[in-house]
Amino acid sequence: MSTDYLLKRADFIFKNENDWEEVLTKSIHRTPNELINELISSELKGRGGAGFPTGLKWKVTAEDKSDVKYVICNADEGEPGTFKDREILSKVPFKVLTAIAICGYVIGARQGYIYLRGEYFFLQSELNKAIKEFEFYCRQINFDFSIKIFMGSGAYICGEETALFESMEGKRGEPRNKPPYPTSFGYMGKPTVINNVETLAHTYTIFKYGSKRFYDLGVQFSRGTKLFSVSGDTPKPGIYELELGMSLVDFVEEFGDDDTKAVQVGGASGFLVPRKKFAETTIGYQGRLVGISLPTGGSMMIFNSSRSMFNVLDNYLVFFAEESCGQCTPCRVGCQQLLRGIKAVKRGEKPASYLDKMLKLAETMQLTAKCGLGQSVANSFSSIVENFREEMIY
Repeated sequence: MSTDYLLKRADFIFKNENDWEEVLTKSIHRTPNELINELISSELKGRGGAGFPTGLKWKVTAEDKSDVKYVICNADEGEPGTFKDREILSKVPFKVLTAIAICGYVIGARQGYIYLRGEYFFLQSELNKAIKEFEFYCRQINFDFSIKIFMGSGAYICGEETALFESMEGKRGEPRNKPPYPTSFGYMGKPTVINNVETLAHTYTIFKYGSKRFYDLGVQFSRGTKLFSVSGDTPKPGIYELELGMSLVDFVEEFGDDDTKAVQVGGASGFLVPRKKFAETTIGYQGRLVGISLPTGGSMMIFNSSRSMFNVLDNYLVFFAEESCGQCTPCRVGCQQLLRGIKAVKRGEKPASYLDKMLKLAETMQLTAKCGLGQSVANSFSSIVENFREEMIY
């Protein structure tokens, strides 16, 4: 291997959580500013894929003077190929509950919520038991904070934070215009911190071990570890905690089946990377500072030479067309047109040059769609069409 990232697998997230009472008690005896600075020093970025600095989000919300604020854990894990959050919630729920409560202390919120994906209904009973135990301890140490579970209904769009707020408020799950941002106008129009499950679990690690322990892992602009949901044509499917900054070559050497053709980084809304680009691609938030660096919410789908890239793209577009909320024209119409277009080219009803028109349509969607769903369709569409054009035609 060219690096040793995979040889140094981390084990923070799923380590036992028997010390959660101590972590909570010590944290709420520190000042909010101390905790915010700890997070900022760690350079933790949101693990949902967007990579917004977590410490900055907490800081901005804490500075708002509103008398009512909220903390929400986004557990609407709907990205195809991602299955890590359910494992966190089922195996180490107290880490997440503790992190939610510490966030509440930092920003001045007394109420936290877990927005749980509808398909994860089976987790609700055990989570409620954990919440009951957690709140009992909070009362013992005179810490006024409560957590409730809100069940989603299986809508992919509700993974988008503002659509999630709309859903919780009893409205149709559709994205809001931004600004204003959740840090000033979130759930019920109040300042809200919303982080996903893994991000909160990492804050627990930081408050337990200190920011330096976390910062020393990974690389510049991509500090710490990340949970990866590995699936597809691999002899080692499962969930792995690895340092950020590894190259795709190393990843494939570790998890591929010796015939890896491409890797979909970031689920259906991410990028498909062909074999010829493995060496120049890393996993993280460095952008183009070192070749190509791709962020990911965790999904890593591996495809070998037995897979048709046309079928892969067709599957993604069917998914997007189904899950589009329909609020904005670029996404509502664009998803349908892209799906019809690749089928027409494949059947010979449209010339191969029609693919270029669809690439322009995808680019337009990326620029004009209201939320991340419509904007991200171009990621998988363009990367598949540009790198496997011959499979779209023959």
